[in-house]
Amino acid sequence: MKLKLLYTCVALAGITGSALAQETVDQAAVAKIREEGLSHSKVMETAFYLTDVAGPRLSGSPGLKRAQDWAVNQLKSWGMANAKLEPWGKFGKGWEVQKNYAAITVPYYHAIIAIPKAWTPSTNGIVKGEVVLVKADTTTDLDKYKGKLAGKIVIFDAQQKLTRSTNPDLSRYTDEQLDKMAAATMQPAGPRRQFDANSPAFAARRRMLAMRTAINKFLLDEKVGLILSQGRGTDGTTFTTNGASYADTAKAVAPELETSGEDYLRILRLVKAGQKVEMEAEIKTEFFNKDLQGYNVVAEIPGTDKKLKEQVIMIGGHLDSWHGATGATDNAAGSAVMMEAMRILKAIGYKPKRTIRIALWSSEEQGLFGSRGYVAQHFGDPRTMELKPEQAKLDAYYNLDNGTGKIRGIYLQGDSAAGPIFKAWLAPFKDLGATTVTVSNTGGTDHQSFDAVGLPGFQFIQDGMDYNTRTHHSNQDTYDRLSEDDLKQAATIVASFVYNTSERAAMIPRKALPTPPPAVTPPPATPRN
Repeated sequence: MKLKLLYTCVALAGITGSALAQETVDQAAVAKIREEGLSHSKVMETAFYLTDVAGPRLSGSPGLKRAQDWAVNQLKSWGMANAKLEPWGKFGKGWEVQKNYAAITVPYYHAIIAIPKAWTPSTNGIVKGEVVLVKADTTTDLDKYKGKLAGKIVIFDAQQKLTRSTNPDLSRYTDEQLDKMAAATMQPAGPRRQFDANSPAFAARRRMLAMRTAINKFLLDEKVGLILSQGRGTDGTTFTTNGASYADTAKAVAPELETSGEDYLRILRLVKAGQKVEMEAEIKTEFFNKDLQGYNVVAEIPGTDKKLKEQVIMIGGHLDSWHGATGATDNAAGSAVMMEAMRILKAIGYKPKRTIRIALWSSEEQGLFGSRGYVAQHFGDPRTMELKPEQAKLDAYYNLDNGTGKIRGIYLQGDSAAGPIFKAWLAPFKDLGATTVTVSNTGGTDHQSFDAVGLPGFQFIQDGMDYNTRTHHSNQDTYDRLSEDDLKQAATIVASFVYNTSERAAMIPRKALPTPPPAVTPPPATPRN
């Protein structure tokens, strides 16, 4: 209770101070940061090592470990202190693809675009055979296939047409869109949604899950050779998912390939028309279960002010990715920018008043696990709002995880008292397109872990580019999709924000401490098959 009272006093003092004081910006320091960040950048070199060299970085995989080890060593080489891998808790099995080949051989040869679903097993060597269409709306429909699918390649009925891509161009915010974001106002919190286990929607979901589970078990018991499923996406882009759980206790599943829409529907049309389709495929995957722990990369520039060095400013982004490509825009881009911001501050010889800490999270893609584990260990429990002493010393957390687009501003996450501060800090970057401060919230990434325990956690506004239409979790998320100028701009602005946060007399003002959520029974998770 004493810590909660202290938190309230600190928050109110910060708000009062920010309201009375005129925010100033050290233009000479900004000029140094701009020169280093825009003219001497190493952000693309960092991105190269995190993508092309490390490879796919699925949680728990050798690729993620390669990227983490490289990042720790690189941060050390730039002069960071306390660079290390810090465990956050149990994750589960690692997994990687070691071979992936699939092609139609009859009625003609055609190599298809297909990606093994994460955490699915290998085929039993090379699978060759006819593609069989399975139609089953109920479990009794499966009876007609009993004893007929061993070693077969199975396909399911699906939508017959793809929606053609209508927005192939890179997307950037318009002035009108940014003005609308800046004009947003605080909205009162609505009633918390209560889960209704007796609702028709839940009943339908329960039936769907039961049917999916029954089909998966039936196909495994029948020893099918391979399952084909239609991946989301068009124009050769395939968005990847997982076909099984990463838990070390997860049940076995059959091998499964997520196939491009064009290839999947071609095979399906032929089979439904009575045309014989034969394929050959070989998938080799490996599970890694010697170390089930998850780790974050952490490093610091220690503070130098006697009174303020115990206070900490954090920046971060998640380092893990999906396995269909090398996770360039999601989120090697954010990780490279945050590493570059640290490099910039060291390169200009900055001696911060407060300690500056970078964290590159793991297992964000499975549920913000890395940042949530870190917050629980260092700051407190969002379920009870029982806070730890470090919570009062965290000044602010800045996150980047929306692709390769340049920074256009920042989401306040409802922390309206920070608005005038950030507007002043963005003013020197108007020429680089960063001006917008919105009180609005944004979700889906690691700043939420900090916000959940009452810490000032912020995500930057970024131009969308082709993030949502082409690269996010897809086989197109490669180094070549990165925008060098945009990443330079982003790293420069992040470095400036960190500098200003460290130099500021008062900490960033805080919102009121969140109320612990009521205890509810969550709905069952939907398998990503």
